[in-house]
Amino acid sequence: MNFLTSKWLVLAVGMLAILLNTISCTKSSTEPDAPTATSSFDLIQQKILTPTCATSGCHLSEKDATFAQHGLVLAEGVAYQNMVGVDPKNSDAKTDGLKRVKAFASLESLLYHKLTPTASHHSGKQYGNPMPLGGVLLSDGQIEYVRRWIDAGAPKTGTIADATLLDDKTVTPTAYEPLPVPATGTGFQMAIPAFDIQPNFERELFARRMVGNTQDVYVNRYETKMRSGSHHFVAYDFRSKTFLPNLNDIRDLRNSDNSLNISTALTMSNHVYLAGSQAQYQDYVFPEGAALLIPAGASLDLNSHFVNKTTTVMKGEAQINLYTIDKSKVTQVVQTLDLSNTNLAIPANGRVTLTKSFAFNKPRKVLTLTSHMHKLGEKFVIKILGGARNGEVVYTSTDWEHPDIITFKTPINLQKGEGLISEITYNNTTSKAVSFGLTSEDEMGIIFGYYYEE
Repeated sequence: MNFLTSKWLVLAVGMLAILLNTISCTKSSTEPDAPTATSSFDLIQQKILTPTCATSGCHLSEKDATFAQHGLVLAEGVAYQNMVGVDPKNSDAKTDGLKRVKAFASLESLLYHKLTPTASHHSGKQYGNPMPLGGVLLSDGQIEYVRRWIDAGAPKTGTIADATLLDDKTVTPTAYEPLPVPATGTGFQMAIPAFDIQPNFERELFARRMVGNTQDVYVNRYETKMRSGSHHFVAYDFRSKTFLPNLNDIRDLRNSDNSLNISTALTMSNHVYLAGSQAQYQDYVFPEGAALLIPAGASLDLNSHFVNKTTTVMKGEAQINLYTIDKSKVTQVVQTLDLSNTNLAIPANGRVTLTKSFAFNKPRKVLTLTSHMHKLGEKFVIKILGGARNGEVVYTSTDWEHPDIITFKTPINLQKGEGLISEITYNNTTSKAVSFGLTSEDEMGIIFGYYYEE
């Protein structure tokens, strides 16, 4: 081949390359791009968060009735930024260093704990009930998908897990194991045996039971446990021992048509909080030397509330164990706070915030706080009165039916003359003025809790 032929051959090859490249570019500019795979987080949003958490009305927006309790919106567009790397509102989870979602650490992510029905990986921590409360639990595959996503760094984009896991329908049943009865001489168990909750219904009931103590006992620890789907389990003492409900009767708060059972509601006005939890399992121990005095022959009103959002009958069940110590080991008798504002004047068709201060005539250490108001109650705030922490908010609840129960790891130390302030907002949507009273049409504003004197 001579030089001239070679030159023309090189030129022809070059022109062909340019032509092919032009055709390729023309094709890529006129044909649609290949579809991009949906990211793992977007799949979690579409398959889990939106249908299970957000559309239920629990985590849809800041207007949800339960938002003040959890402070978490999981709607599309904001869920990722509200979860990944964010501190949880649950005080136990926060104290333990968990995040709502902690990248590369599913066991340090509250989301994983809340989606998993078994408490075996919780190490006894009080991280609340599995979610969705009262609904159909996530499948094994869905939970595994979330775990793999978190342990891969919880990325917002990219595909890191097998999407077929999200189509898994297997839900491994978790058998409920009731609390074992305390050994003879160490305590007492009180229980509400298994009962039915009808589909798409919330059942809340009360039952007065005998503690079983024939002499005064001192309780320095209590355990509570309930089946999945429970909102809370509380044991109440009675302010007046004269008029008590019948022993062992099951008293439903709501009738089968969801209307309020007035006779049951009236008995609630005689309640004084004694022990309880909103967590599926709780083990509460009083400070060393401190204990509750339970008089001989005492009875308590057990209150259990379950939510069933499924289409099948669900079972409820709960137990409380009261563990005792010898009187000789008790240096401080724990007493129950019962601070009531009876001067309530709530105008018709109006919203009003009423406050009352409760100063103590002796130093007190406050261990636990909870609240009690009726259906007009919109927000219950407790503040410290006096001292270096004057005005500090130590408790807030926006749920009149099921108020938060806050236990302080470090007791609130109040000196003589200091105390607590109740600040309650009522929204009276009725056409008549409302005042303090015992019926469901009246109102209340009571601080309950535990304390002991120094």
